[in-house]
Amino acid sequence: MADAPILGGSKKLTLDDDVFGAPFNGPLVHETVIAELAARRRGTHATRTRGMVRGGGAKPWRQKGTGRARQGTIRAPQWTGGGVVFGPSPRHYIVKVNRKARKAALRCALSLHAERGSLFGLDAGGFEAPSTKQAADLIADRRGGSVLLLLGPEEVMAAKSFRNLARVNVLPAEAAGVADIVGAATLVASQAAIDALTARGSKPKAGGEAPAETAEKKEEASA
Repeated sequence: MADAPILGGSKKLTLDDDVFGAPFNGPLVHETVIAELAARRRGTHATRTRGMVRGGGAKPWRQKGTGRARQGTIRAPQWTGGGVVFGPSPRHYIVKVNRKARKAALRCALSLHAERGSLFGLDAGGFEAPSTKQAADLIADRRGGSVLLLLGPEEVMAAKSFRNLARVNVLPAEAAGVADIVGAATLVASQAAIDALTARGSKPKAGGEAPAETAEKKEEASA
């Protein structure tokens, strides 16, 4: 079974081979990362067409007899201050990626860190109070690249200790995406975060028992 060393100690975290020992699938990870980054775009870009620009309600000069080109409005696209043709409009950039594909991409990203030895554990309980110095000492040997720290919801002291360090990104384990994990040079996670990642990336068991809600619905239907 794979494991990961804990920073500042001799113990190791035990990793699930199904989640942290999967083969790397580059195209699948690329598809998921592109979809995640696209979904983060706000999509609030907009321009005004000739119908939205103020003014231009009257014809600037008569149709014939002036020697100039005919014009119907001073807010046409060829005029300074006129509308924009085919400009961007508000939209979303969300691209659907199947749930099984997202899970598989997450397993690939986690397995990549485990394979190359850039995955480390963290004893979040060792932070009784916020201490940036203590946090900096733990990752002093791994500050050459970006560091992604994943923590559980209750590990607030550890989060406050690491969040002010340069090139260190602190995220809840539930909010970390494949793009965040792949983009980090070093991945540091607490035991609670490892458990959450394992639950997110684990494959559904075939032939397992039905969920409690489904069982209750069956009982009600039979009654």
